[in-house]
Amino acid sequence: MKASSILSALRSLIAARQPVFVWGGPGIGKSAVVRQLAEVLKMPLQDVRALLLDPVDLRGLPFLGNDGRSKWATPEFLPKEGSGILFLDELNAAPAMVQASCYQLVLDRKLGEYTLPDGWAIVAAGNRDSDRAVTTRMPTPLRNRFVHLEFEVDLQEWSEWALQAGIRPEVIAFLRFRPELLSAFDRDANAFPSPRSWEFVSRILDAKPDESTEYELFAGAVGTGAATEFSAFLGMFRDLPNIDAILLNPQKEPVPENAAAQYAVASALARCASDTNFDRICVYVNRMPTEFRVLCVRDASLREPGIRHTASYTKWAIENHHVLV
Repeated sequence: MKASSILSALRSLIAARQPVFVWGGPGIGKSAVVRQLAEVLKMPLQDVRALLLDPVDLRGLPFLGNDGRSKWATPEFLPKEGSGILFLDELNAAPAMVQASCYQLVLDRKLGEYTLPDGWAIVAAGNRDSDRAVTTRMPTPLRNRFVHLEFEVDLQEWSEWALQAGIRPEVIAFLRFRPELLSAFDRDANAFPSPRSWEFVSRILDAKPDESTEYELFAGAVGTGAATEFSAFLGMFRDLPNIDAILLNPQKEPVPENAAAQYAVASALARCASDTNFDRICVYVNRMPTEFRVLCVRDASLREPGIRHTASYTKWAIENHHVLV
């Protein structure tokens, strides 16, 4: 399931107070999706890392009550009132005894004398056993207490998020050109392409590193193969027609013939688009193949929604209605 489907499913399961486990490869954004859902629902998120717990941590520490009998001090991270999402992140990375201590919490919403408030929902997430991440096979009784969802990354949805999150246009354009490198898990490599590691690449570019060390930095984030391709793409991106020149003379500035360069130009124009220059951008992109016209205009309007209220956008949408979905 892609991110939008996961979000929709989680909303339904949270409303039903049904515990759910989200499975997916390392670095694809499982935790981010749960955080995004909490923001959308305006619900507090209590993030509990089961990997850091001992079996007794969930039950709490015993103390002597006024009646001379032992009682249990509920741990502070377990909510006492209100509503929200109790997020058991990396649950299957925890030792087997810690997972076993979650049985009653997940199914009965209890831990000894503690009861999870009615307004709280339980969501868990973890890597798949096949990913050779740090996992402990989840006991069957605990598995049977969850609804299980498989999360797979989707390029279009990631691109829409990346545009609004300030990810560098070079990174977005490259992954549009080489979509299979958005997530290419290699369980034997220290670094491999994933949505998380491409965000690292964007941050590295923001830091303006010395060009003599760029490749090594990229390779340290996404691996040597992806870094080699991205470095070559980046070199071409930096040799693009001058964007200011395109905006000054959109009818005469040359349009690149190479597909990779067209991805790069479309992304660069979308990055700088505004309601004051969008008419000139339309003149230029209308000289490009259809897929790049659509890519540029969609990205520009996602990043700067005010563009949709301009006369040039309305005109472009009418002229290109046959390719809009």
